[in-house]
Amino acid sequence: MPTEAKMPNDSAAGRPAAVPKRLSPRQWRLIAVIIALAAASTAFHLLATTGFRHTAAVFIGIPTLLALLVARSGPPATGTGVVMRVITLALLLSSIVFAEGMVCILLAAPIFYLVGFLVTEMIIAIRNGIRGRRQRTFMMIGLIILPTGFEGTIPGVEWNREETVTVSRIVSGTPAEVGAALAGRPGFAPVLPPFLRIGFPTPVATGGSGLAVGDTRTIVFAHSHGGHVEHGTLSFRIAERDSQFVRFAPAGDDSYVTHWLAWRSSEVRWQAVSPWTTRVEWTLRYRRRLDPAWYFAPLERYGVGVAAGYLIESLATPGTPPSSAPLAGAGSGGISHHEGH
Repeated sequence: MPTEAKMPNDSAAGRPAAVPKRLSPRQWRLIAVIIALAAASTAFHLLATTGFRHTAAVFIGIPTLLALLVARSGPPATGTGVVMRVITLALLLSSIVFAEGMVCILLAAPIFYLVGFLVTEMIIAIRNGIRGRRQRTFMMIGLIILPTGFEGTIPGVEWNREETVTVSRIVSGTPAEVGAALAGRPGFAPVLPPFLRIGFPTPVATGGSGLAVGDTRTIVFAHSHGGHVEHGTLSFRIAERDSQFVRFAPAGDDSYVTHWLAWRSSEVRWQAVSPWTTRVEWTLRYRRRLDPAWYFAPLERYGVGVAAGYLIESLATPGTPPSSAPLAGAGSGGISHHEGH
């Protein structure tokens, strides 16, 4: 008896072929975030290993890369808000992505947000045909700012790096008492100004005294970086001196401050204002190492100005007791230092 052919199941025959499930907008955004963070990390390490770590290529180029990848990799709904969240995530993970400390994150955050916002708005403006005044404005600002990303990467493409900041204070005491305070071992006021408390290196030990030409000052700074504390030493040698003036020239610096600037000189002048008060003027000269200039030059001038005021308070005000620990065996010499990088 012939075997009856097996008829196909009607329900199976009518079932449509399986279609691969499409990724949702949320999944696309997650993929874009992962790609953007990986690309930003790779770009940063490439710039660091090629000597461009402190150039505008980092502070302009990386947020531009983040914005381009996120805004262009997702669906049209991907916009400025998503890019801002990605930049926030990158900054929060920066100890892993960029291997930076908290102070670097705080200093870089404003420019990262600004550049990311401008690039995203430019992409949206181009996509929509640049029809409105708002879109034209963002395009103009972006076209002005984005080219500054080349500063420091090409020889000659940079603004003046040499800076001078002078701060003046009137302190209680005679010029002779101010001179005596400057001649002693450096001792810093226990409370740092608010700006210097956001994560900058702090002085933990000092050495040296005297106001004769050739006398030195040595300061050891502690800085939290990558989950551990690093120490670096800054030293100055007196290069010039008269009755109410002294100029300190840098003799060595391997502190974390060298990532941002290189000291040129530290000069102090003081003059009587009344029988009981003296005007102290502290001038710090340095070379800026961070680009772009339009962002970091005013920021560094402000920070150095705060530091100069703190130096007057700590080192040139009579009656201020030393609060930093002395260096073992520190005098006017005998301590080895490493040149700044």
